[in-house]
Amino acid sequence: MDLNLRKAIKNNIAGNNEEQLEATIVDAVESGEEKMLPGLGVLFEMLWQGANEKDKKYVLDILEQETNQL
Repeated sequence: MDLNLRKAIKNNIAGNNEEQLEATIVDAVESGEEKMLPGLGVLFEMLWQGANEKDKKYVLDILEQETNQL
């Protein structure tokens, strides 16, 4: 069986509006379930690929701040 997880996740969220995407993210983060991590990873990959350099810097700054608080 050939399972392309990335493709399946993208198909699952295709056409979602902002509200639906936010609900997906909030649900994944709040649930804390390990099985949600691949979906968040695909969303992050899409964000990163669509971001300009300023937006990428912004994301990196936030991640650096958060990792420094661990």
